[in-house]
Amino acid sequence: MMSQIPSKITDNNRDKQILRAGMIAELDAINLYEQMSDFSSNETMKNVILDIAKDEKTHAGEFLYLLKELDKQQAVENENAVAEVMKLKKVI
Repeated sequence: MMSQIPSKITDNNRDKQILRAGMIAELDAINLYEQMSDFSSNETMKNVILDIAKDEKTHAGEFLYLLKELDKQQAVENENAVAEVMKLKKVI
């Protein structure tokens, strides 16, 4: 599912929403490419498609980095999420 950038957003949220839409697009592309690779029986094609998916993962990371720079609450919540997962891993 592709995200759309809303046409009516406030200036202080525009860049954050652009970055989130970009992240969604990249994650969507990763899923598509990995599924395509799973369907292909051609090993060369599988490898090329997975390499493309890897590039999309880098792009998603670039968007996330920029988002955390612009949205300090996002940065804090990402750190909180890491701490929560680490705590849960110890319980499991």
